[in-house]
Amino acid sequence: MREKVTRLFVAAAIAEACSWLALLVGMAVKYGPPDNELGVKIFGPIHGGLFVAYGLLVLAMARLHRWSIPATVVALACAVPPFATIVFERWAQRRGMLGSADRSTREPTPVG
Repeated sequence: MREKVTRLFVAAAIAEACSWLALLVGMAVKYGPPDNELGVKIFGPIHGGLFVAYGLLVLAMARLHRWSIPATVVALACAVPPFATIVFERWAQRRGMLGSADRSTREPTPVG
């Protein structure tokens, strides 16, 4: 269960950042010369859903991995600025806050 939630958290952090990029592009198109709202109409709700999913997964991770309150608050705050969720996820991974789902510290599984 822990590893599944951790994988979902990592995926949500990356997806939330990507949706930020898509929304920013949509806003540039909306307010720029093309004057087309389609990008905002599509990526606004997607980004909103991923924003909420990331926040819920932060709370789940904080409980499962026993994060400190300041680390949890920082993780939640990182959902606001563009691309900060990826920065937090990488920082947490380096500090061992993601538990055993950190694939960079695992030994490779022998084949054969």
